[in-house]
Amino acid sequence: MQSRIIGTTMPVLEFALDPNDSIISEAGELSWMSSSIQMTTHTQLGGGGGIFGAFRRVAGGGTLFMTEYRAMGVPGELAFATKIPGHILPVEVGHGQEHMVHRHGFLCATAQVQIGVGFQQSLGAGIFGGDGFLLQKISGQGTAWLELSGEVVARELRAGETLRVHPGHVGAFESSVSFQIARIPGIRNMIFGGDGIFLAALTGPGKVWLQTLPISRLAHALSHYMPGETKQTVQGGVVGGIVGSILEGMK
Repeated sequence: MQSRIIGTTMPVLEFALDPNDSIISEAGELSWMSSSIQMTTHTQLGGGGGIFGAFRRVAGGGTLFMTEYRAMGVPGELAFATKIPGHILPVEVGHGQEHMVHRHGFLCATAQVQIGVGFQQSLGAGIFGGDGFLLQKISGQGTAWLELSGEVVARELRAGETLRVHPGHVGAFESSVSFQIARIPGIRNMIFGGDGIFLAALTGPGKVWLQTLPISRLAHALSHYMPGETKQTVQGGVVGGIVGSILEGMK
């Protein structure tokens, strides 16, 4: 099996699969493939624990069904393109090395990689799409390819070193990194600070990948160019969610 990443701001991940090689992804990620590739969609793949593994994927923000793409008898080609401007990041999984990735970050992987819930916390409707903050856990054995939005900044944290990050900029990090969500202190900071009311604290040792274009910020920027009714709905949902979260935290 060989892979290559083509492009810059809207890259595509291409595979040249040898006979019987396979790649797994969540449903709906395929861009194109050759005629020798066979698709199989079900819930039990890669030793992921059957139906319980599927439930863990859903809890982590993934899909119930996974798709396996296998080159049947002869070599085949397969490709996955990014959905928004960003980068594709390959990470090695196994030998106790696991990764946490933001809920939309998993693109595809080799067959023995498993996806589950890594972290889940409700931060108030309207700030993160109404679903709170979710991280997927990438474990098992093999290679996974992650989709991070915008540019990617890699940081190697020393033991005990802490980096505080707006949650939307958290792309991925090694499981050795400690992760916590904390509310910004001070009512004036929360209401007038303009940076949100929560920060993620990442404490080393381990590697962290930050993304410069959170999907929530991209959606907010695009809302200014939407038709009037849709624009008001998006802005009202975000503002209402922030105010609601502040009031809920003051109870």
